[in-house]
Formats: sequence, structure tokens, C-alpha cells
Amino acid sequence: MPHPDGFSRLTITVEISLIGGCLAAENDSAAAATTKSFSEIPENWSLSSIKSEMSRFYVGGKVVDSVDFLRKRHWAWRLDLWPFAIIYGVWLAAIVPSLDAVDAFIVLGSLVALHILVFLFTVWSVDFKCFVQYSKVNDIHRADTCKVTPAKFSGSKEIEPLHFRKLAGSSNSEDVEEIYFDFRKQRFIYSKEKNTFGKLPYPSKEKLGYYLKNTGYGTEAKVVAATEKWGRNVFEYPQPTFSKLMKEQIMEPFFVFQVFCVGLWCLDEYWYYSIFTLFMLFMFESTMAKSRLKTLSELRRVKVDTQTLMVYRCGKWVKLPGTELLPGDVVSIGRSTDQSGEDKSVPADMLILAGSAIVNEAILTGESTPQWKVSVMGRGIDEKLSTRRDKANVLFGGTKILQHTPDKTFHMKAPDGGCLAVVLRTGFETSQGKLMRTILFSTERVTANSWESGLFILFLVVFALIAAGYVLKKGLEDPTRSKYKLFLSCSLIITSVIPPELPMELSIAVNTSLIALARRGIYCTEPFRIPFAGKVDICCFDKTGTLTSDDMEFSGVGGLTESEDLETEISKLPTRTLEILASCHALVFVDNKLVGDPLEKAALKGIDWSYKSDEKSMPKKGGGNAVQIVQRHHFASHLKRMAVVVRVQEQFFAFVKGAPETIQERLVHVPAFYVKTYKKHTRQGSRVLALAYKSLPEMTVSEARNLERDVVESGLTFAGFAVFNCPIRGDSATVLSELKGSSHDLVMITGDQALTACHVAGRVNIISKPALILSRGKNSEEYEWVSPDETDIVKYRGNEVEALSDSYDLCIGGDCIEMLQQTSGIPKVIPYVKVFARVAPEQKELIMTTFKSVGRVTLMCGDGTNDVGALKQAHIGVALLNAIPPAQKEKSSSEAPTKNDTAKSGKSKKLKSTVENGEGPSKSRAVSRSESTSNQAVNRHLTAAEMQREKLKKLMSELNEEGDGRSAPIVKLGDASMASPFTAKHASVAPTTDVIRQGRSTLVTTLQMFKILGLNCLATAYVLSVMNLDGVKLGDIQATISGVFTAAFFLFISHARPLPTLSAERPHPNIFCSYVFLSLLGQFAVHLFFLISSVKEAEKYMPDECIEPDSNFHPNLVNTVSYMVGMMLQVATFAVNYMGHPFNQSISENKPFLYALLAAVGFFTVITSDLFRDLNDWLKLVPLPRALRDKLMIWALLMFLCCYTWERLLRWAFPGKMPAWRKRQQHVAATIEKKKSL
Repeated sequence: MPHPDGFSRLTITVEISLIGGCLAAENDSAAAATTKSFSEIPENWSLSSIKSEMSRFYVGGKVVDSVDFLRKRHWAWRLDLWPFAIIYGVWLAAIVPSLDAVDAFIVLGSLVALHILVFLFTVWSVDFKCFVQYSKVNDIHRADTCKVTPAKFSGSKEIEPLHFRKLAGSSNSEDVEEIYFDFRKQRFIYSKEKNTFGKLPYPSKEKLGYYLKNTGYGTEAKVVAATEKWGRNVFEYPQPTFSKLMKEQIMEPFFVFQVFCVGLWCLDEYWYYSIFTLFMLFMFESTMAKSRLKTLSELRRVKVDTQTLMVYRCGKWVKLPGTELLPGDVVSIGRSTDQSGEDKSVPADMLILAGSAIVNEAILTGESTPQWKVSVMGRGIDEKLSTRRDKANVLFGGTKILQHTPDKTFHMKAPDGGCLAVVLRTGFETSQGKLMRTILFSTERVTANSWESGLFILFLVVFALIAAGYVLKKGLEDPTRSKYKLFLSCSLIITSVIPPELPMELSIAVNTSLIALARRGIYCTEPFRIPFAGKVDICCFDKTGTLTSDDMEFSGVGGLTESEDLETEISKLPTRTLEILASCHALVFVDNKLVGDPLEKAALKGIDWSYKSDEKSMPKKGGGNAVQIVQRHHFASHLKRMAVVVRVQEQFFAFVKGAPETIQERLVHVPAFYVKTYKKHTRQGSRVLALAYKSLPEMTVSEARNLERDVVESGLTFAGFAVFNCPIRGDSATVLSELKGSSHDLVMITGDQALTACHVAGRVNIISKPALILSRGKNSEEYEWVSPDETDIVKYRGNEVEALSDSYDLCIGGDCIEMLQQTSGIPKVIPYVKVFARVAPEQKELIMTTFKSVGRVTLMCGDGTNDVGALKQAHIGVALLNAIPPAQKEKSSSEAPTKNDTAKSGKSKKLKSTVENGEGPSKSRAVSRSESTSNQAVNRHLTAAEMQREKLKKLMSELNEEGDGRSAPIVKLGDASMASPFTAKHASVAPTTDVIRQGRSTLVTTLQMFKILGLNCLATAYVLSVMNLDGVKLGDIQATISGVFTAAFFLFISHARPLPTLSAERPHPNIFCSYVFLSLLGQFAVHLFFLISSVKEAEKYMPDECIEPDSNFHPNLVNTVSYMVGMMLQVATFAVNYMGHPFNQSISENKPFLYALLAAVGFFTVITSDLFRDLNDWLKLVPLPRALRDKLMIWALLMFLCCYTWERLLRWAFPGKMPAWRKRQQHVAATIEKKKSL
């Protein structure tokens, strides 16, 4: 810690504890992921390496990486006890008789300090604790504990006890031994077959036939065994206490180090400074402990809903609370409310066996649109369940059922008219439990550039060791000098360059960004990703609902004849086409309001049909037959289609809609103009769905409901193309233009058709060059690049893609990605593609993985449903939720709402609020844009807006309570999405710029922290070594005043706000670069010259007197000048290294920091000019000769100008690193310009 004699800050420390963890999201696997056994150890490993691995088991999952077996040593054989017992004995027997008392006690003090340090390291380091207190064992049965190493970014290592228990075997087998450990609310069980540990398996990946035949637990013994295996369905974590949290914080390394430094200052007789600092330390730590206690208590309020359910056990239905549910239980569940009328939550993850339900999943995904959940009946019994793919069949824990419909045809009958479901997962393994774990368990310290911090401190320690060595050498040359004082001086020098406030300052940098984002309606559950946001060089966007609006407009039907024009007159459309549009959908009534996909609502409104709550569609004006929906096969992203079985009068039909390419494969006859027609409309940016149908033979309703999907969706007759216009959001083009101008590559990843995607990409600035789409050749199996209008055709060659991307913007489809996987062309092609179309969710994930593998820092922006995999894979995943953006006084330019946005927002609200009588969206769509923004519309939605403002006021008041940067905001369920590390409650892509701006701000703030602390520590090391030998010291009060100024400077620079617009210039991503080192060395040289020159000048005016290095402080001219110089160095260090434009506010815009600087400069002027003699006497400052005073003022100004010039010169010479793609782009542009000039 910097000593008061140096020119560094008064350390005010805070323990940063953030609930908002970075546990990597676990998959739904029932068992552990692929494991690494001993047989997989590489052949080139040495024998010693293999031996060291014999006690380690590789789990290889997304939570735990490896496990080491340990056995606790007997207390007498611990390495923190018996070696020190011997050492103390040697000291008593050999050292005490041979040295004088002072030297002997210095040795004893060193031994005690070493012993305490060993003890503290067992608290700070799990590896060190294992080395000292445990021994490694190879046999699991000899172990009693294990060291768990989590996967990257999943937290820190922990020591967990091993549990051994006997499980009752079958009647013909012996009892089975189970060995397991619990880690972060998950259980890992040892497998003899795999020779490693795996997650406790849950029945969530079985074949569908297994679930349909399930009848729950048949005997009480099975219930007991299941309870022992999985435990109760509860969220259990210990009640924290203030004393426990305070103890954790005061045992933190940098807090202990600060207390140690305070002790050294006391020994050096800096009493005021020491007592004041110690008081501030404990005050802030207690404040943080109280804040953490509030956070943890808030999380403990989240419990599994205890509603009573009917559960089928032991051959009969019994009533049980939700906390008693077990995986494998068959339950009856439906909508249930408490006494206040609030809907109760689903207590566990369940698969629906019979019936259907409308569910609000906002607590997990943040998405307020209700989701339709249906049973797995009708699916192939040999299909394996995937909760990600089959989410339409799964009720997730924590969600709320708004409406349910029982199925009376299932072989089991629910006694209370609920839906039949089988429990898949309970407790912390449910979707809600996983999100709770993510929020509950944070990573190590919330900080930035943690690995670089250690190397940077190591760099400073080298200087300190040189300085301490110099002092030690000079001190030993003087036999009269006190060895106690010499030992103290060397200790102070070494500790002075290790800034324990660094973790706090880095944590504040991250937490300030978290709070700023939360105030803008953007919530983060993985704070370690904040610095990555500043390094992002490629931004990927979903199209539908992200770049484009959710408000779809039905344009008409095409493909009915050879004419490419749309048929917009409803009366001229074929009956079957109208019936498909009216019934092939997943719309549903919730509380007498029609909810569902905006596209399907637009189709219903466009053809002027109505849909009733009894699942029947009919024309509003009469004249047609009613269409009764009998069975639905919901849309599946991997199939790209949906289907319904309907009854029109007494005849059954299969109606299907989906992607034109998918439906084409299932038609009996494909019209000659089929491809030409849909491509024309997709080129214009329209959303095109192919419609098809077939007549079904006579059958009963029961038979129709049991038709398999493949039967329904085969042998179809074409019925036209439904064409929809999907308006681009008002700010999409503006935001993406800003991202492009700020050195970010832009990419679109969508499930829509390639031609549509290219059209939209052009309108939102993703592509600017001529486009080429990779597709299979018409007359061959080879692939070729084809322009949207099919005028340019280039043969595909994998090794020419990079060169081709210089002249064209490339687009590929999902089928092409499959080809690239087979030909190992993924890394050669994907990094150069601008538009990905018709991609499945799994392929989106592959695209993000590929970008990361080639060194790109990625951002993915999409919705929280179809883009989950890609959002999790990206360095920065931003899930957009449809909500009213927070009304804030401070908005970025990209977020400023346009008139069109206001009109669309009002229009969207109006549509939702006027759906009544089963008629779908009302006639409000016919209202003009000017009318939609009229006062009448505003008044109609005033109540909703007021409610939203009240919510925001409440949020802001909560944030203000803990918004000082020392702790991060509490992320609550409903704010966070399980889909993504960042959740933005905005119907706009503008939050991406907010996240990037805050990321860049964090990076530059971190960089300036390192530079300022580095310069302070280097100057302190010099003062404590060379100048201290000459008797230069500071007074106690002087040190305290300097510390207060420094604390204020650090506080105000850490709260600098980012600029509202992104700069084309990029921040330096790393500390170790030419710019930082040259800046540090150059400024330190100027500071050193100014300091030495000033002291030498002061010595000329002092009488010849010998000042002892170890003497007490007494005012003289040299000490006075040293203090004044230190004050100016302090001001110059902060002012020169403050990173303002083009990322953060400038000094003039950061008013608190500006005023603090002016106050420091004013203070320097006052004490230098000796305006108030009493003040200078209190500070122990002697009067300066006029000539010296003038020189000091001039030299201070010159010092500042030299440092400022040097810093600005380096910023110009060494700008932030430009991405390789940007350099190539600039080179290509320069080459083209050169050719044009020739």
C-alpha cells in the first residue's frame, strides 16, 4: 500500500460482493458431459505427470472441470503447524543466545508474520490449503474430501466433503455404494464405469413412450428411495448473518494487506493517518456487509410454490404440496390462484402428457407474450425428449398457468380436471433453479483484466525490490543505524507499490457500468462479460422481431396463377386458401383476449375472419363455412412448418403452412412458377409462407386427433403464398449505422429466406456491396454464388472466399452450412459471410462458435426464445424483450424515439387493447399514421404509461440506494432471462450500443486506473528509498490531507459517464502495450526530474545540517517543498491520465472531478503563496523564499505541460488496435480508389 510519504491515495476499501454470477449455463443432460478417463492421457506425458494425475478425475462438464481426491491430515502433521514448531524452537535455542535483543525480536517478528501469512494463504487459496492441510490420495475410498475445479468462468475452486452411502439393491443383488459430493446446489455422483463423476441424472432425456406409460411411484419404498436420491423440491440456502459476512470481508487479501500497512504506518508514527484510514476501512466494509445481507435476504424470499397438487402415488390420487414433488411423479396441474387472486407458479419442470395450457414465462425469459403448451400425444414414442427443442411440451418451474384445457381421452383421468404431467426436474435443477444458481453464485471478484493485474503489480514490485535493495545496502553500510528502522523502511518500500485499492477500483469500474445499464432497463447476470463488450468487433443480429417490428401487415396471396402479382381482394381468393389462413395458427384466448404470433393475427385480420374461443374460425360477414380445429402440430424451428387438422362441415382436412422450400418437398405437384413467384416477393423483403392442404378420408374426431405429423404433412396440394410486410424498426438503420461507423463488423443471422434477409440487410446497413448467395447449382451438384437477381454467377471455391468478400457481401443458407460441415469448409467461409439465412437454432450456435474460434469478439442480439444457443455462445449476448423502454432524462442518440416509432408504438398498443369478441385485431389498422399519434390515442394509453412510470420510479429508488458503484444492482427474477447474460427490456436494438459504450467505458477506466496507481507507486518507492535516506519525510496531517484529495479523485473518475455516441476509435484492449509502458516511463521521468530539481533547489536555501534518516519528522524547507511538489504531481497524474473523449466525458463535462482538481490546484496555490500563515503552520509548512516559490509555480506548470504533451502524443501515435477485418477493408478501399485514379 502506498505510504503517506508518497504521493498516492488514502485507501478507502470496500468488499465488492455481487449477486449476479457467471455460472456457465448447464445443458439439460441428465448425466455428465463427455468425460476424460485415464486411458485418454496423451502418450507423450511423462511418468511423473501421469502419477500427478492419478488422483484427478476429469468431469469435463459445463459446471465442473475436474475433481481431486484428498484426505485431511492429522493436526499434528499439518504443514502450517509442525514446521513452525521446529523453527520457533531453533529461534529460541540458537538465535536468541547469538543476537542482541532487538535483532532477535526482528527475526521473531518475521517468523510470526510468515506464520500468519501461511495461515491467511490457507484462507485465500484453495490450492495452498490443500497443500498444507490435506494429502492427495489415489483411492477414492481413502479420501474424505475433494477439491472441485469449476469450468472456466464458473467460479473459483472449492473443497467439498465426499459422501459415502449404501443404497438398497434389488431382491437378488447386494446393496450398492453411492459416492457423491455437492457443489453449488448440484450433486455429482461417482461412476465406476466411466471412472469419473457425473451430474445426478434426472429423467429428462428419456423416450416419449417412457413418459406416456409412466404411472408414478407404485410403492412407498420407491418414494423414500427417490426422496433420498433427489431430495425435496425446495430452494435451500443458509440464512446469512452480518457477523459472518463481515468476517468474510475482513479476511479478504487486500483488506488484510491494508491493515498490515496501517500497522507499519503506526510504527512509523503516522497516528492520525493510520487511525483515520482504519476507521474508513471498517466503516465501508460494514456498509458492504449490510448491502450483501440485504441482497441475499432478497434472494431467500424466492421459494418453490407450495400449492397443493393431485399426485398419483401408490395406485391412487393423493394431495401433496409442491415441495414434496419428485422426478417421475405424475401430477394433475392447472390454473390456480391464491387468496389475493395472484396466479400460483408451477412448482417444477413437467412434461405435459394430456391436455394443454397457456403459460406466462416472463419470470424466466422476461417475455410477456403467453406461450401455448401442448401434450406429447401424437408424437413418435421412440423420440427422445429434448427440453430445448420440445419446450412447447414442457411446463417450466416458476412460470404461471393462465389457462388450461384437460384431455378426457387419455388413459389416466385427472380427478380435478387438470392437465396430466410428469415431473422432470425439481429444486435447483429446474429452469428457475438454474437461473437462481446463476444469480446466487457470482464469479470470483467482479473485476476487469484480473490476470493482467497480477503481472502489472509484478512489474511494480521489481522497482520496489531495487529501491529496497538500495536502502538496505546503504543502511548496512552505516553501523550506527537502527536495524529495526531499516527493516521497517524496507517493508514500507515493498508494500508501497502493491496497491490494495486496485481490486476495489476495478470492481467499481464494472459495477458502475452494471448500475448504468440497469437504469436503462438492461440487466446483466454475468458481470465478467462487461469488459468484453468494449472489445467487441463483430455484432450479429436476428432479423424478425429484432431488426424488424413485430407488427406484421398482410399484403395478399401470390402464386395462384402464373402472374407474379399479389391477389389482394379477399373475394377472389380460393376457399381453401382462406380457410388455411384462418385456421392454421396457434392463436389462443387468454382472459377473453386473443394472443399469439403477430403474423397470424395479421393474416386473420387481413382476410376479415374471426376466431372464437372454441377454436372455430368463420368469416365475419358470413357466406362461408366455419372451420373447426381438431388437432395442431405446432411450428418447429427444425421443421420450418406447422400443421392443423380441421373439420369443415363433416369433412376433415390437413392444412399446412411453412417455408416455401420446405413445403415444396411435400407437394404432390409443384407449379412451374412456384420458385419464381416466391423469390420475387422475398427479393422485395417480404415474409413469404407457402400454404398447402389435403383432404383426409372419413374418420372419427378421435382418430383425427391421433394422426401422426408425417401423415398430416405429406401428399399436399399447393394453395398459394401468403405474403406479409414486416416493417423495419424505426431506429434499426440508425443504430446499425452507428455500430458500423464505430469499427464494428455487422452480420445478420435469421431463419428467414435468403432473398428477404439480403433485402432487409441492405436497408439496415449490414451490406453495402453487391450481394452473392451461395446455393446449389440448378443443373449440377456443385455450389455457386448467385446474385439476388441471378445475373451474376460465380463458382464456389473454398479457398477464394476471402478474396471474393472484398468485392461482394456474401450470404449463405442453412443447407450450405451442412455442406460446409461435411467438407471442412466452416472456418474458410463463415468468417467472411455477412448474411446467414434459413439457419436453425443449432446452426446459429455453430456460427457464433466459429467466429470465436478465429479470434473475433462477438455480440449477438436476438430474442430469448429461438436464439438461446447463439446468445449463450457469444461473448456478449443481448436478449431483447418487448417492453416499454424506460423513460429517462439521459438518452443516447441512437435511442431517441422518432415520430414513426411513437406512431408504431401507439399503433401496437392500440391493436392489443382492442381485440375483443374473438375478432382478432380491430379495425384500428386502417387508421392513418397521423391519427395513430393523435391526442386521443395518447389519452387512451395514459393509464398504462403511468403504471410503467411508477414501476420505473420504484426501480430507480432501489438503484439509488445502492448505486454508488461499491455494489452492483440486485438482479431479480423476471429482469434476468435464462437465455442470455444481458436482458434488455426494449423493443429496439439500441441497447446493443449501450452495452458496448459501457464496455468501452469500463476498459478505458481500467486503463487509467492502472496508469495512475502505477505512477503513484513508482513515485512513492522513490520517496521512501532515495529521498528518505536524505531525511525527507511528510507530516501526519500532510499525509491525511493528500489522502483525502486522492480518494476524491478516484471516486469521481470512476463515475465518469460514457459519451452518448460510439467513436470509430477503439480502446486499448490490454494493459501490456507500447502505449501504456511508454506513457508510464515518460511521465515518471518528468515527475522524477521535477521532484529532484525542486528538492535540490530547496537545499540551496537551507543551512547545512545533517538530518538522520530515522529521525522524527520536523518541518523544514525540503520537507515543505516535497509536500507541495507531491501535491502537484498528484493533480497532474489524475488530470493527464484521465481518459475522456472519445469514450467518456471530458474533464470539463465531469463536473465533480473538475471541481476536485480545481480545489487541489487552489489548495496548492494557497499553501505555496503562504496566504494563510495559520493554515501552513497547522500543516507544518515553513515559509518559502520568493524566488523558490516562483520557480516552483513555473516548474509545476512546465511539468504538467510536458506530461500532457507526452500523453497526447502517445495517444496519437498508438491508437487502439484496429480489427484485422477493418484493416483489410481499408486496404481494399484504398486499392479501389487507386485504380479509379489511374
